[in-house]
Amino acid sequence: MSATRALPVVLVAGLHADARRTTVERLLHAVPGSVALHHDLSTAAAGTVRRTVRDRSGLLDEGEAPLVNDCACCALREDLVPELERLAASGLCRLAVVELWDSVEPKAMAEVVAAHCGDDATLTGVFTAVDPALVLPVLANGDDLAEAGLAAAATDQRTVGDTFARQLEYVSVLALAEAAEHPGGAEGYAERGAEGAPHGAGPAGPADAGRPDAGRADADPAVPAARVDPADAADPAHADPALPAARVDPADPANAGPDLPAAPADPADPADYALLHQLAPAARQIPVGSAELAAAAVAGFDVEAAAARQHPACALLPQEADAHGIATLVWRRHRPFHPGRLYAALEDLACAALRSRGRFWLADRPDTLLSWDATGGALCVENAGPWLAALPDAAWDLVPATRRVAAALDWHPENGDRAQHLTFTSPGLDGDGLTSLLESCLLTDAEYQGGPDAWRRLFPAFDELLDPVS
Repeated sequence: MSATRALPVVLVAGLHADARRTTVERLLHAVPGSVALHHDLSTAAAGTVRRTVRDRSGLLDEGEAPLVNDCACCALREDLVPELERLAASGLCRLAVVELWDSVEPKAMAEVVAAHCGDDATLTGVFTAVDPALVLPVLANGDDLAEAGLAAAATDQRTVGDTFARQLEYVSVLALAEAAEHPGGAEGYAERGAEGAPHGAGPAGPADAGRPDAGRADADPAVPAARVDPADAADPAHADPALPAARVDPADPANAGPDLPAAPADPADPADYALLHQLAPAARQIPVGSAELAAAAVAGFDVEAAAARQHPACALLPQEADAHGIATLVWRRHRPFHPGRLYAALEDLACAALRSRGRFWLADRPDTLLSWDATGGALCVENAGPWLAALPDAAWDLVPATRRVAAALDWHPENGDRAQHLTFTSPGLDGDGLTSLLESCLLTDAEYQGGPDAWRRLFPAFDELLDPVS
């Protein structure tokens, strides 16, 4: 298939299953000739993954894919590309809507499509479907996915909250389907423990600070899709010449879907939208009932730029904000942390906010960039490689330009790009108390004057966390 006939592909992810299905139905009805592909990983215990293909009229095909290495996600990856190639070769499909299973993170699947579909299919959108009223309880859910029946493999140790956080932060679009739009509503969703947190769930318990594997998959970012006016979605002047026209006619009653109610007239709590905006500043929030949704599905998605914007060294982190009771604290310093004092404060810091992330450095590891990722009280700290200041000049040419630019913007005359850059987002955030606690973990003036040789002799409190014995 030539590049000019590549099949547009949009991924729709999300732990809010009802919202996800509603989003898929909207796209099927808004884009004539579109087809939805879904792999149900809940059957993995029986040794297979169930695949369904449907259009707006109903089921077109179904089949099974065997497990690969006892991993349901691996089976999904192995089966997805051939199915997309088959749909592209048929010449009948105008848009492939890939509905990901509940706990599948869109980053991995986006990279699979981009790397392996060649000229047959091109990734044009990555969405996470969200019911705004459920964002807070699901992020606060510190249960392991296995406890919720959502683990994709026997070794899957992610939590519900951190999985959902990465679903929000990677994508270009948050498709907002409020409870009144989909069957069951918020109460129905909350009653299904396998599909998310109890609706009234509060913050999680103590931080899993001793678990370096507390659910962490590689983190990578999202690039906002090019904005397309829904009124111009079918205008050739706004079309990508490499894509078949995915024509959207909002005036056509057939495109509204007779069995899909319109968006509710009463908006959800503004705090829910403020939380989404602060957590995922790169993502556009589009109501499922809007004609913009279909336009965004074919607007384009840059996988490499998305990955760069999630890398700890140059991640697109939230900005300082305080709106509708949701606050984000951005804390930046160039002095290193004392390893012992920071380790002692980990639980309090991890539980201080619903979501926190960023990069930091320890005095006894001056060359190592460390990533911080905490959701609902579960904390993951990881080695993210060397700081640029620790590399020889010749190695800089091998570093992506986005990282060199980020380092240049944050450069310190003594410490280079070494820095503390942490963000904390939560309702009821105690910014002053949190700042005071963070400051107490830094080296004192006397300790800082001792220099790197003295810093390396500090007790290595993080060795067990960062260098576990296998």
